[in-house]
Amino acid sequence: MTFCQIKMAFYATFMTNYYGLRLRFATTSQDKKRLRIEYAKKIFRTLHLNIKIVHKEKLPKYGQFLLISNHRSIIDPLIIELATEDSNIFGHWVSKKELYNSFFFGLFVRNGGSILLDRDSAQMGGFFTEIKECVKAGDSIYIFPEGTRNKGHSELSEFKDGSRIIAVKNRLPILPIFIRSQAHEVLMASLKDKKKLRSIEVEIGSIIDYKDKSLSLEEAYKKQFNIL
Repeated sequence: MTFCQIKMAFYATFMTNYYGLRLRFATTSQDKKRLRIEYAKKIFRTLHLNIKIVHKEKLPKYGQFLLISNHRSIIDPLIIELATEDSNIFGHWVSKKELYNSFFFGLFVRNGGSILLDRDSAQMGGFFTEIKECVKAGDSIYIFPEGTRNKGHSELSEFKDGSRIIAVKNRLPILPIFIRSQAHEVLMASLKDKKKLRSIEVEIGSIIDYKDKSLSLEEAYKKQFNIL
């Protein structure tokens, strides 16, 4: 690691835990949304990154949704937060157990609005109950349907089955978002040289009716964003 990369790692660790503590005392969903966006902006400002939104007019101002996105980089949740800044939608992230126990992310994930997904658990009842409670409270659910970061060469990995189930069980319209840029590569370039301003392009898709079974969720997502 270069000195700049080490410096950024310390800064990001401090900021993540600092905002994790602040989020613990946030009393409303909108307070949490504000803090999550504030955190994302500070990280992106330091990295000299910005977000370019395509079809921003498709982003709903209000409502409850299952927001789905592709997943190729560690900063994808921050990208989604910034892409949805001009909406009042607040979502709980479906987060895997490893993030809950992480020194770097744990405090932020636990306090920022998330739902634990433990893939090793034999019983998923608690997971679906927690989702239902969040929806009942008026919030949305954010998820990466691929399940984990796509580190391969294909533009999209296979979707897991759970996303469609969440939408149907909770009668949530599906809001698709596509991070069109190779965000991991942009991040790595920024860590090597932060003097240049770099952009990450994000495209907002059209709402998918949870009752529409004419295509699988993965096929519908690919069709929206012309993914081969």
